[in-house]
Parts: sequence; C-alpha cells; structure tokens
Amino acid sequence: MDPERARELLAAERERIERALTQLRHEDSREPADEEDAANLASDLYQDELDEALADRLREELAAVERAEAHLAAGTYGLSIESSAASCARGWTSFRGRCRQT
Repeated sequence: MDPERARELLAAERERIERALTQLRHEDSREPADEEDAANLASDLYQDELDEALADRLREELAAVERAEAHLAAGTYGLSIESSAASCARGWTSFRGRCRQT
C-alpha cells in the first residue's frame, strides 16, 4: 500500500475512534427524585457499564492504530510480524523488519 494513502486511512480511523470516545460520555439526566427509583438506577448502571465496555474496545482499536502508525514510520507497515517472526525462528535473521536466511 502507498504510505501516503496508509497515513490518510490511519488518520481517518484515529479521528473516528477519538470522536466515538468523546461521544460515549454518559450524561446523568436524572432528577433528584430519580435517585430513589430502582429502575432508573439500574438503567443508568447498565448504560455506564455498556459505555465502559465500548470505551475499552475503542481504546484497543486506538492502540492498534498507534501500532500501525509506528510501523508506518519505521517502514515496516504491511509486513507480517507473526510470519516474519516464525521465519526468523527457523534459521532466518531479521534485517529491517525482513528475514533473510543465515
């Protein structure tokens, strides 16, 4: 993939994730009397738990984007880490993210 196109796609994905994270902020719209209503408390608790799970997933996605950006900067974007590591373990040596036979 063209590095410039990869940068554009990664930037767009980073923006999407960061926007989604800011929109997840659950706002408590309860009236003071609602604090005694078990159904409202349960609904708020459910929403908070759901938002936290979604935020965890988005943070994982953001970490993946950051790793991809680091690979892009290092010139190793698009190379398989697992297959090159397996090849290196079978008697190949790594050179700039690529293995060669020793």
